[in-house]
Amino acid sequence: MKLTHTKAVFLMVAVTLMWSIAGVITRQLEHARSFEITFWRSFFTVLSLLVILPFFQGRQVFAKIRSGGRALWISGVCWSVMFTAFMVALTLTSVANVLVTMSVGPFLTALMARVFIGYRIPMRTWIAILVAGCGIAYMYAAQMSGGQLAGTLVALCVPLAGAVNWTVVQRSQARGLNIDLVPAVLVGAVISCLTTLPLAMPFQASGHDIGLLALLGLVQLAIPCALSVMCARVLKAPEIALLASLEVIFGILLAWVGADEVPSHTVLAGGALVIGALVVNELVSWRLRA
Repeated sequence: MKLTHTKAVFLMVAVTLMWSIAGVITRQLEHARSFEITFWRSFFTVLSLLVILPFFQGRQVFAKIRSGGRALWISGVCWSVMFTAFMVALTLTSVANVLVTMSVGPFLTALMARVFIGYRIPMRTWIAILVAGCGIAYMYAAQMSGGQLAGTLVALCVPLAGAVNWTVVQRSQARGLNIDLVPAVLVGAVISCLTTLPLAMPFQASGHDIGLLALLGLVQLAIPCALSVMCARVLKAPEIALLASLEVIFGILLAWVGADEVPSHTVLAGGALVIGALVVNELVSWRLRA
């Protein structure tokens, strides 16, 4: 699929919307908890990708995994950390706390892209990151007052791994390496599935839980994660991180409507700053390219 910058932006927004359903669906589970949730979601992600990837790329996708080299395997490990830490964090603290913590991603990604790739980040993007950071800090302070430190620390692993992942993807592109990193999502799901299996025993999930976790594996992970790697071929790493911050807003709203997790006024105010920063950054970018 050949993406223009505009199409990649809208596709990345759709990706964040799919990612954001995890919190509200997790709150509907009956018996599955912690590592069992992670295992089943990763398991169904593997099954989904084993169908999706060969359908779009043919059977050579498995050869790409064998020949992908260090970049593909680093990306795969990053995906596995994100898959695992995100779901475990959701079982330890509120959806809003997890998503707010994940929002430090733009800062980490921008820093890594500047240091390891040498990207000259436009001033408008730095300003957008600063404004979004103010909103994130405002929300984060309110969430931390609840004393949910364990969930926050686990959630912090997600943006750290994400920043490394996007930097690896774009560094490989910048160096002219013809490496398809979409299969890295499959590698990450397999690693997550295998590492959480022993911790998930004995299984307690009901049939209702299995159905919901299968939905997460396909719609919330397999499809959007593969699409996000495609977007990374067109969008710069800091821009991807800013767009991914929309997951905070979508996720909090869905948890509010679908699971009665009412966010505080500080979360709503901070979220408004994040959305504003994203919209202004993209509008200025489009105008400069026009």
